[in-house]
Amino acid sequence: MTFSSPIVLLLLAIPALMLVSIPTRGAGLILPFDHQHHPRRRWLSWTLNAFECAPALLLAATILILAGPQSLQQPKHERLLTNIQICVDVSGSMTMEDRYPKARAAVEQFINAREGDAFGLTLFGSHQIRWTPLTKDLNAVRNALPFADPEHQPMHMGGTMIGAALRFCRANMEQEATKGDRMIVLVSDGQSSDLMNGEADTIAEELTDSGITVYHVHVATDEIPSEVVDLARATGGEAFQASEASALAQVFRHIDRMRPAQFRTMSTVPLDDFRIFAIAGLACLALHIFGLLGVRHTPW
Repeated sequence: MTFSSPIVLLLLAIPALMLVSIPTRGAGLILPFDHQHHPRRRWLSWTLNAFECAPALLLAATILILAGPQSLQQPKHERLLTNIQICVDVSGSMTMEDRYPKARAAVEQFINAREGDAFGLTLFGSHQIRWTPLTKDLNAVRNALPFADPEHQPMHMGGTMIGAALRFCRANMEQEATKGDRMIVLVSDGQSSDLMNGEADTIAEELTDSGITVYHVHVATDEIPSEVVDLARATGGEAFQASEASALAQVFRHIDRMRPAQFRTMSTVPLDDFRIFAIAGLACLALHIFGLLGVRHTPW
C-alpha cells in the first residue's frame, strides 16, 4: 500500500503521544468516601485504558485517510480491437440457390462469435454502398442484414466488381479504423473483370500497405477465381469455398480461429483504498461512544 500524500503521516506523532501518555499517567486525586482500603483491580484498569485509547486511534485512522491510501490494482487483460469489414456481394446471381440467406446466417454467427470487435457492412455489385460504418454496436449490423437482400437492390447493382469494392473498403477503413487490426471478409459468388490483367496484384499490394487482411468466402459451387485466391493469400488471408449452410458456418468458424481475439496486459494502476482505515475508524468511534455511556474514568 502507498499514500498519495505521505507527508501527512507525520501527524501520526500526535495520536502516538496520546497513546503513550494514557498508561503512564498517575491515579489523580483519590477520594475514599467509604474510608475503606480497595484492592487494585488491574483488569478494570486495562479496560478503562483501552476505552481511553479509542479517541487517539480514531485520530490516527483519520490521519491515514487524509494521507490518501492507495493499493495497486492487479494487471488486467485488455481485448485488442479488430476492425472487420463485411463486404457482401448483392449482385443478381446471389439470389440463386438461396445463396444470400445462407451467407447472412453465417455472417450473423460470425458476428456473435466476435463480440467486442468493430464491424462494418459494405454492399457491392456494379457499385458500392457503405451501409454500416465500423461500430461496436453489433445490433446495427445485424439489423442491416435483412435490407441487404439482393432481391431488394436496384438494377444498377446487378454486376460484380470485387476490385472496386475492396478499394472502397480500404479507403473507408483507413479513415475509420485508426486503432486495431484490419480485416475484410469478402462474401461473393462470382468472378470480377476488374481483377484481370494483374490488377489483383496491385490491389493486394494496396491492401497490404494499409495493414488489411482479406478472407474470401465463395458461396457458389464453381471454382474460386484464381485472382481472388491469390489476392487473399497475398494479404495474409485465405479463400474458402462453401455453398451449403453448414459449410459456410464452418468457414466462418475457421476464420475466427485463424484470427482469434488478442489481449494485452495492462500496467498496474494505483487506486484509492480507504476501506480498511474507514472501518477501523468507525470501530474506534463506536468503542469511544460505548465508553462514554459509563465505562470510563471519573473526572477526579
